[in-house]
Order: sequence, then structure tokens, then C-alpha cells
Amino acid sequence: MSGLIFNLFIFVLASFVGFELISKVPPTLHTPLMSGANAISGITILGALVVAGQVDHQIAQHIGFTAIVFATINVVGGFMVTDRMLEMFKKKDTTNE
Repeated sequence: MSGLIFNLFIFVLASFVGFELISKVPPTLHTPLMSGANAISGITILGALVVAGQVDHQIAQHIGFTAIVFATINVVGGFMVTDRMLEMFKKKDTTNE
């Protein structure tokens, strides 16, 4: 029970620190920050693959598989959003108009 409370404390503390950190980032740095978050999600995929491959317990394998699926969705969606944001900063070709 004390482990659960400690983990909950760490989660709440990380949420507050993350909110304060993200709110201080200027909008021009959101795209590089998102790219960094995508790289971290890539590391999550590798960790989930290692954990899911090493355990024999079926529930742990399901949790690892779920982590792989969600991290993959996060990486693909993050790269799509980053690509779309970078398209907004490109100069538009005005010769055709």
C-alpha cells in the first residue's frame, strides 16, 4: 500500500512539474519539444518490447503489448503533427497565382 501511495505521489509531482515546464516554453519551441517527446516514446517502445519479451506471465505480456501499441500511436501521431506544423512554417510558392 505504501508503494502505491509513493507512486501516486511521484505521479502527482511529475504532473505539476510537467505542467509548469510546458507552460513556460515559448510557442516557437513547441515543435522541437514535440520531436523530443516522440524520441522518448520510441524509447518506451524499446522498453516495452524488452519487458514483454522477457516475462513469462501472460498479464505482463498483455500490458507490454498494450504499451507497445499506445507508444506506437503516440510516435506516429506525434510525427504527423510535427510534420503538419513544419508545413505551416514553409514559404508558400506565389508564382502559380
